[in-house]
Amino acid sequence: MSTDMGKTCTAGRAPGTEEPPDTRIPAAGGEDRHRLTALQGLAALSLDAMASVAYGPESIVLVLAAAGAYGLGFTLPVTVAIAALLAVLVASYRQVIAAFPDGGGSYAVAGRHLGRRTSLVAAASLILDYVLNVAVSVTAGVAALTSAFPGLYGERVWICLGVLLLVTAVNLRGVVESAKAFLVPTAVFVGSILAMVVVGLFRDAPVSTASATGHASTLGEGATAVGALLLLKAFAAGCSALTGVEAVANAVPSFRAPAARRAQRTEVALGALLGVMLIGLSVLIGRFHLQPVEGVTVLAQLADASFGHNAAFYVVQFATMVLLALAANTSFGGLPVLMSLLARDNHLPHVFALKADRQVHRHGVVWLALVSAVLLVFSGGDTNTLVPLFAIGVFIGFTLCQLGMVRHWYALRPRGWQRKAVLNGFGAVLTGVSAVVVTATKFTEGAWLVVVALPLLVLGFEKVHRAYAEIGERLELGRIPQAPHRSRSLVVVPVSGLSRLTSQALTAARSLGDEVIAVTVTHPSPEDRDAAEALRRDWELWKPGVELTELSPETRSLGRPLSEYVRKLARTHPGSQVTVLIPETEPAHLWQRLLQNQRGSVVAHAVRRDTDAVICRLRFRLTAEAR
Repeated sequence: MSTDMGKTCTAGRAPGTEEPPDTRIPAAGGEDRHRLTALQGLAALSLDAMASVAYGPESIVLVLAAAGAYGLGFTLPVTVAIAALLAVLVASYRQVIAAFPDGGGSYAVAGRHLGRRTSLVAAASLILDYVLNVAVSVTAGVAALTSAFPGLYGERVWICLGVLLLVTAVNLRGVVESAKAFLVPTAVFVGSILAMVVVGLFRDAPVSTASATGHASTLGEGATAVGALLLLKAFAAGCSALTGVEAVANAVPSFRAPAARRAQRTEVALGALLGVMLIGLSVLIGRFHLQPVEGVTVLAQLADASFGHNAAFYVVQFATMVLLALAANTSFGGLPVLMSLLARDNHLPHVFALKADRQVHRHGVVWLALVSAVLLVFSGGDTNTLVPLFAIGVFIGFTLCQLGMVRHWYALRPRGWQRKAVLNGFGAVLTGVSAVVVTATKFTEGAWLVVVALPLLVLGFEKVHRAYAEIGERLELGRIPQAPHRSRSLVVVPVSGLSRLTSQALTAARSLGDEVIAVTVTHPSPEDRDAAEALRRDWELWKPGVELTELSPETRSLGRPLSEYVRKLARTHPGSQVTVLIPETEPAHLWQRLLQNQRGSVVAHAVRRDTDAVICRLRFRLTAEAR
């Protein structure tokens, strides 16, 4: 941000000094139609969590498979423990939504109860998780597609970018539009998973094992005991199913009024559906004595066992593929709101707080899409490259949020606060242990990148905050300024020849200032000296009543001589306000801008960089009437 913006002629509040955006939720009607209902909130903000049932149980099975069939017997207990943690998180985030209706989730909780820097750690962890969620979701969905159609494998990066472009375009139209677009895929996926669980519970044995036939088993052999470390690793791996639970609390302002109540309903519905699906799938894993095999997902084997290798099997696979690809929408619903809150608190550029007509934080959406595209290209569209980086950030956010809520209850001490504080404290221990275990086990696989990126993001937030603090100090924001007074005004008009544009510029300058000086720059070449002589002769014949000053630099420079002349005027006219009025043409057609010499931009840049003068750019529109 340029620090001279406080002196531009453009009307309006100076960039970087605007007031924080109004986050109050309006009454139903008007802009409320661009906000979410509870059902739409499920489609817009829960796709990440819903889709995690496709890889959460599988993550548990793959870890326990190292202990053989005996180890797989612990799939249901581990899943129940994860479901219990899910219940703790849902209960906690319901309270977060009520206490922080402006959104922000763990960032807002940590900011109030754990300190500003801790809140920045929470925000950085959420940002990393949201960005990685986009990349992982898109690559996982495309991986399912290329598994069904191997001929597309070589084009997977372009397909990933195409899916990302589609999700971005839908979100630029508004969060409600994205919810409407993704409501049907969400309903089909949830319905197919629940149907598979119900049908599977009535089966005594798998209907079909065709999907796993011919694939090598990854089951370990000879184990007769399961250690605590293995169970802990399985628990931590399965907790990847909890990513996305925090998205609703982060995006409360996206809901219709009463926003907090609708968001709480969405959070509870998400927790209930996710818990039922996770436990149901784990029960089926034990019922069918499923063993993990190479190249086939656990979910595919369960669909095969429950429905048989028929059309229903392919419906589950297709719904899973679509929802995995669209799970990126959770990030597009939550991250722009979080970035707007960071911008409000001066930790990100204020442009991220701006909203478009449909209540869209477009700058946040576009930024997320660009960073995600870089990750997709960097990973080559390979899910396995990105998964080791995933879920670490969300565990950090969970832990800080739980700790903050413990402080929240201790500070307010409402009725029954001890029970709530114990619940949040227990959740903090579980998520904290999970964060440590996941980071340690995946550190050499790429998780070190997150460990490095997290403090770098926090340092970036601090640097932006210091910059805004310095600007605010210079502008004396929050203090009553001295009364405005009139200064003598001196207007400098750069000219290169006589034209209607020159006349318009001098007319505007004489209206603005007490004294007007026209300035031309003559370079040391024969053709420039001839042009300068012709200009002086025409100026004397024209007699505009304005002095023409000629600057003759030794080098072929335009901006520097003018800025030096303006600095000299400021020294010789203390107390006067110096204004540089730059006349420019505004072409009738966009392509005609390529024909301009950009002299005005060069002069404006030099004057802005080297002086404190006010810069006015006079636009002369070349309309059809002017021609």
